[in-house]
Order: sequence, then C-alpha cells, then structure tokens
Amino acid sequence: MVSALSAVIPLHNEAPNLARLVAELEAIRAGLPPLEVIFIDDGSSDGTVRELKRLAAGRPWLRFVRHRHNCGQSTAIRTGVKAARHPWIVTLDGDGQNDPADIPRLIEALERHPTPERVQLVAGQRRRREDSWLRRLSSRIANAVRSRVLGDRTPDSGCGLKLIRRDAFLELPYFDHMHRFLPALVQRQGGEIVLVEVNHRPRLEGRPHYGIGNRLWVGIVDLLGVLWLQRRYRRADIEEGC
Repeated sequence: MVSALSAVIPLHNEAPNLARLVAELEAIRAGLPPLEVIFIDDGSSDGTVRELKRLAAGRPWLRFVRHRHNCGQSTAIRTGVKAARHPWIVTLDGDGQNDPADIPRLIEALERHPTPERVQLVAGQRRRREDSWLRRLSSRIANAVRSRVLGDRTPDSGCGLKLIRRDAFLELPYFDHMHRFLPALVQRQGGEIVLVEVNHRPRLEGRPHYGIGNRLWVGIVDLLGVLWLQRRYRRADIEEGC
C-alpha cells in the first residue's frame, strides 16, 4: 500500500536537535518502504542551515529546502509536500518530540484498515504529553472546543506525526495554520482518517515556538474559517460514461 515515503520535517532554529533526529531516521530506514527525508528550514537565524549541509553530506536520501524568511509551519509543510517525490507523506516536528520509531505503526494501521484505499490520513495521537501543565491544559481545552465545533472526532489534532496521501494534501484549501485542522479538512473532502496512539518526548534543546499568546486568538479565527469551509463545500458524486 505505501510503496514509497517522503518524510517532511519543518524547522525553525532547531540546529541542536538535528543530529539526533537524523540518526533516529537513519536507524529505521531499513524497515520502511523507500524513504526520502526533506527538511524545510523556515527562515532560521541560528546554525540550522549549516547543520543541514553537514548532515546531508553522504546521505543522498536527505534533502533540504530553505525559506529566506519565516513563513510558518503550515507553509513549510506545504513546501515540503510539493517538493516530495513519493505518494505518501509522513510529517514530523523538527524539535525531536515526535518519535520516528512510531512511523511503522502509522503504516501498519493504514494497511490493516478494512478499506485502506479510502484512507487519506493516519493521525498520531500523543499518548502522554511531555509539556508543561499550562501547555497541556490549553491544548486539552483547544482540542475539546475544536472537536465539538468541527465534529472531526479527533482528540489531538495538533500532533505533528501524521501520514497523509500527497495528492489528498495538495487538494486541501491552503491557509496559515492549516496543519492544525488536517483531520477536519480531510473529512470535508470525503477522506477517511485513522487515529493511532504515539509517543511524545520532552524537548531536549531549544525553545518552543508556540504558546498561549500566539495560538489562542489566531486559533479562534481559524476555527471559524474551517467551519465556514465545511458548510460551503459541496461534494459531487460523478457517474462515468453518462
């Protein structure tokens, strides 16, 4: 089912985390379908690009793309998906909190599904959040409100570890912060989703890029926008040969 895979990993000032993440990806490559890894440097101001160049040397399966200016995580993911060569995309956060060892579990969940051809998204669900109590509380509230309003039946839409069809992703409406609404957007266009529990690890280096201040009000606006998109969408049932 997953004949080849592109890992798309957005980065912003994550230089200290890269060597560990690349080593973990290298360790699991043999057990996966043919894998390419695409890092997207989203206008970092630290040594991220220098570290990417060092790590890419001698690893033909590792590529990177650079934004001259910071454009946000959703734009970085979209840049990576457009650059990908394979039909399935796995996304991970670049801070090391997602565990690459969980990627095979996403693929297995897809291939065990009764109708895998209808599945467009396999979404990781963090079993135990390794964040501060305030981040965990704000995320729990935001997820509950989002799920109630959009009806996406997804407890943890913000988990960065996801497996998605490349063509399905590129058909989704694009907007800033869209990565937080992928389950609802996929369901909107008729795709099925599968949820899989995954690990979540503490951040070892660097600082978080999201907090309550830069997520709350933007999230409310985005939530209303996605609700509008859901209500305005019309899906056609097409009969061939009429």
